[in-house]
Amino acid sequence: MYNQPYVHILLIDDHPLVRDGLRSRLESVPRFTVVAEAGNAEEALRHAESNTIDLALMDVSLGGMNGIELTGRFNTLFPEIAILMLSMHDKAEYVMQAVQAGARGYVLKDAPAADIIAAIDTVMSGGIYYSAGLARQLAQPIPPATLLTPREKEVLHSIATGKSNKHIARELNLSVRTVETHRQNIKRKLGIEGQADLIRFALEQTIIK
Repeated sequence: MYNQPYVHILLIDDHPLVRDGLRSRLESVPRFTVVAEAGNAEEALRHAESNTIDLALMDVSLGGMNGIELTGRFNTLFPEIAILMLSMHDKAEYVMQAVQAGARGYVLKDAPAADIIAAIDTVMSGGIYYSAGLARQLAQPIPPATLLTPREKEVLHSIATGKSNKHIARELNLSVRTVETHRQNIKRKLGIEGQADLIRFALEQTIIK
């Protein structure tokens, strides 16, 4: 179990009744606190900017920018926020797109409350969680490189070419803390620890040439 006493959660769903139900479920768990709700991408980004958020529970289907596109935006701007997708869509292509955008889990909306709680605990402990009903569709292994977002590939390229976090931050117009978070996310997704292994992976995947 993760060490922090509370998980600060942002709910993102364009249906107020769904958000009310989710808030009731989540706040029945003492270690979860819902700090903000959003019905669209603009509200979600504003809340992420102005609140301490550990995890965003995000619907795939949003008006305007959809949840998968918004996940990519979050991963670029707020890589320290874990994204858990909540959706009625049970097709493997949605799950793959969400993972490629940076989501750390995907839970179906009709899943029992216990599954959502387990998903949050798994994601906050550094793991990846999928609803049980998706397991068969995801039986084929996902190529590691496809787990990285475009921004993470940029950061990996810079790491593998020997650039420091400060240099990368300046080059990509990011904070040093954001670069460090991207670095940790890359290592977690790829199961890689050392600099030499990161360079080897980048060469094998033609991320650097």
